[in-house]
Amino acid sequence: MTTCSNTFVPTSRRQFLQTTSAGFGWMAFAGLCSQQAARAAASPAGPHFAPKAKRVIFMFMQGGPSHLDTFDWKPELAKHAGKKASGDAKGNLLAPQFEFKPRGKSGIMMSSLFPNLAKHADDLCLLNGMYTSNAAHPQASIALHTGSVNFVRPSMGSWIVYGLGTQNQDLPGFVTINPTGNVGGAQNYGSAFLPASFQGTRVETAEGGIANIRSHYLNAQSQRQQIDLIQSLNRGMKYDYPSNPELEGVIESYELAYRMQTSVPATLDLDKEDAATRAKYGLDNKQTENFGSQCLMARRLAEAGVRFIQVTHGGWDQHNSLKAKLTANCGATDLPIAALLSDLKERDMLKDTLVVWGGEFGRSPEGQSAAGDGRRHNNKGYSMWMAGGGVKGGLRYGSTDETGGTAAEGRIGTHDLHATMLHLLGIDHTRLTYPFAGRDFRLTDVSGEVVKEIIA
Repeated sequence: MTTCSNTFVPTSRRQFLQTTSAGFGWMAFAGLCSQQAARAAASPAGPHFAPKAKRVIFMFMQGGPSHLDTFDWKPELAKHAGKKASGDAKGNLLAPQFEFKPRGKSGIMMSSLFPNLAKHADDLCLLNGMYTSNAAHPQASIALHTGSVNFVRPSMGSWIVYGLGTQNQDLPGFVTINPTGNVGGAQNYGSAFLPASFQGTRVETAEGGIANIRSHYLNAQSQRQQIDLIQSLNRGMKYDYPSNPELEGVIESYELAYRMQTSVPATLDLDKEDAATRAKYGLDNKQTENFGSQCLMARRLAEAGVRFIQVTHGGWDQHNSLKAKLTANCGATDLPIAALLSDLKERDMLKDTLVVWGGEFGRSPEGQSAAGDGRRHNNKGYSMWMAGGGVKGGLRYGSTDETGGTAAEGRIGTHDLHATMLHLLGIDHTRLTYPFAGRDFRLTDVSGEVVKEIIA
């Protein structure tokens, strides 16, 4: 029992530290608990409400596809072709270069560039009132993927996996196939200030299989020994710095990477597909082989429980030779996209798989180049489309003005697009936040409206 006394008893520095060590320990423990509580409060435990979609397949058409020659029918543009563009626009109006026809029972207008996709017209929700804030490829691409160009932020795939987690512990929650060469680089699939375990896993396809999964230098036993050594060092550092969440992310990423060497090749081994499937996706045709492989991999990853899968096709930046280049682009992607939608429907997966197609912006109504056979960048109005995952099929939502230059009705900005995608996944975009640098960040920043009109 301790009693109080007016007598002063000198205390050494060692005694002071010994008698107050429990207090220091409590302070440290309280600090760690508050940090963990803050992260736990910010970390979603799953969807906020019943989701319509469980996963996303995002088909990124890098370069800015011409909406005026694909999914946005503009008879007035054909009528006024050759006339000087109004306002500050440069050049003369260039007519749509391909014939448009009503497709499916819904009668939505699509160009002749997509004969196979046209068979799925009644599954498509055309978004003809898209717009974004920037007409430069790097900024627009990063904005599409992360919601911002101000500084490095997490990609939408990382946000989705952070919010929902993964369904297969041996596979990453976010896979991006063949992103090399994308304008925006690793930011398009990075996790930024989210833990490293939420970043996208890049898979490169190459002749003969997957290029960057298995080691060409070490066998499985040697790799396990190497990983064990690295992980012991990582855990030692984590013991010294227990409040650093990045270390836990690194440890989890290394273990997942090791498991992936078995699970990913097994999931993505296309050599086992039968001849009918290979023909369906165009794997034995040089024109469709690359994107067909990506689409088939996307279907298999979706089946295996991956939350967010991105496939990429570049080369849509057509300032000249528009007709020839666009014919080649669509010829390489039309059959594989149709095969993917068909496969998802046959497996009863399209209803809960949200498929999104689009680029960073569109093209101008005016022609470009000396021959006038190209189109400029256009961020003020363009098209994307969605299918499955709880959206209305056979619907044309929104529109541009009479010549297709500016979104006029049903306008959808980047944050609106992200808010709607999250909503379909059962996430309230205003509640999906993460504390960083003194504020709560979210994919949609401080704006974004769910486009309820397209939700089934």
